[in-house]
Amino acid sequence: MVDRPSEAGGSSDPALPDPFGEPSGTEGPPPTNRVSLSYLAPPEDLSALFGPMYLFVADKRAVSDHTRADFAQIRFMLMGTGDYSFHDGRRESTPACCMLGPTSAATRFEVDGPMRVIGVSVLPLGWVALGAGDAGEVADSVFDLAERFGRAWSDLHARLCGIDDADDAAALLWPFLRSCIRPPSPAEEAFVLAIDEWLADERSPRVDSLQEVTGLSSRQIARLSNRFYGAPPKYLARKYRALRCALILARDNIDWADLCDGAFYDQSHFIREFKHFIGLTPSQLRDNASLVIRLTMGRRDVAGTIANLSRIS
Repeated sequence: MVDRPSEAGGSSDPALPDPFGEPSGTEGPPPTNRVSLSYLAPPEDLSALFGPMYLFVADKRAVSDHTRADFAQIRFMLMGTGDYSFHDGRRESTPACCMLGPTSAATRFEVDGPMRVIGVSVLPLGWVALGAGDAGEVADSVFDLAERFGRAWSDLHARLCGIDDADDAAALLWPFLRSCIRPPSPAEEAFVLAIDEWLADERSPRVDSLQEVTGLSSRQIARLSNRFYGAPPKYLARKYRALRCALILARDNIDWADLCDGAFYDQSHFIREFKHFIGLTPSQLRDNASLVIRLTMGRRDVAGTIANLSRIS
């Protein structure tokens, strides 16, 4: 498990305000200002379907920040209420028991705290196994899991509300998810494996190489990619190229301009792509990333069996 508690200090850059700033005139006991994020790897038999489970706690009256483009997410809002703001300007309330579809750009969230969330990434095969439908139809949006899949989800939410420990939460969550899935077909597994390996390529992958690997037409590949990943292959290649660059920049002592070579037209193209998918410019990520961004980068360090794309994103 990766557990990264921290005092919420926010950014030192005035252009990037403290994401946990307190509103004026608040009442009640003073918050502790503690923020923590714990990760637990999935059981090995579920590692191809789901990413790490996480427990995020922010003892703040207001939590406002953004997350980078990502997989779909199951999230149980145990404390706090808020909204997601998507890149096209839409704003949607967060259900207590929610599925956030795959996001195609950085997504902002604002929560009236204190905030406590248990969540888990839903990988493309997990999306299929849950019978969640066409990912492209719910990309960059959120829906109520209990309304779509039944009361068992809200019952689980109620049970999780009484839990403070990530291990205890995992003991409830993983068996529940295991009871909700059906095995993907061999054809579905083969397609997702081909896309995952293609996206993990550190070079700029060619879309036509997918046709060679899968034996499918470009139209078939686009349809299945939208259905499982929420976006067509070319867009996914852009997304994971930016996510990979963000991890390198956050981890290694490297000049961000060196990441441009070969993969982007020029530095301005790199900055635009980076800001779109990560929500920050390369310089901001290196020097002034918010606490939430820094904590979520820890997903790549989780011990255990985790899908390769989970470590990239």
